[in-house]
Amino acid sequence: MNSNHGIIATGGSQVVGNAVASGRNAKADVRDSGLVQSGEVRQRTPQEIGDLLGRLIDELGRSGHPERADLIEAAQDARDELGSEAPRVGKLKLFSRALVDAVPGVTAMASLAATIEEAIHRL
Repeated sequence: MNSNHGIIATGGSQVVGNAVASGRNAKADVRDSGLVQSGEVRQRTPQEIGDLLGRLIDELGRSGHPERADLIEAAQDARDELGSEAPRVGKLKLFSRALVDAVPGVTAMASLAATIEEAIHRL
């Protein structure tokens, strides 16, 4: 068996790119998470981070995450903070850490949350 870094899908499963779905009528969908390749590091602009937050808000709206309303509100607040004249990076860092902690079981959102956290820490 090839290495799959701990992902095991059986039964009705579909693998597309780096996305895995398992279960009845499983569908895997790959969206550009904005992750950089290994060794590649660049600082994102506040506008780019705001765009990532917009994508996260959309994903949360479609999800069944039990805290989605609070997370959407927090993401909107973070996006507003990024758009301010002098964004408070400390506040954004706290948001990004809480976000990563809130979405560990939802792979696509967790990946996007990690991207947002990394981008904010590079501000």
